[in-house]
Amino acid sequence: MNFNYKMVIITRKDLKLSQGKLAAQVAHAAVECALMTKKNNSKWFKKWMEEGAKKAILKTKSLNEFYELKDIADKLNISSVIISDAGHTEIPFGTKTVLGIGPAPDNLIDKITGDLPLL
Repeated sequence: MNFNYKMVIITRKDLKLSQGKLAAQVAHAAVECALMTKKNNSKWFKKWMEEGAKKAILKTKSLNEFYELKDIADKLNISSVIISDAGHTEIPFGTKTVLGIGPAPDNLIDKITGDLPLL
């Protein structure tokens, strides 16, 4: 099957999170982005779901890159969200943990995150 739509979740290399904490943060971003896209671009959401809801988890060096990447996504009208932690366990309240982008067409996502390495 040829995939044409995907979602990416970008993590921060500078944060030291347990695997469980990171998994929860990634899940928060995936759910939020999916709901945003379903509401704002139901065509993209439907096609992404039909293809199996492809996701990739990437990494970036720092929080500053989150803002740069989110700005590009916003300009391309792609759903994006930066997840802030509630501060109940490993990290302080408000710590920005992951950035979710999409789902959207692969070629648009790749314009934003194509140079980032996989986690």
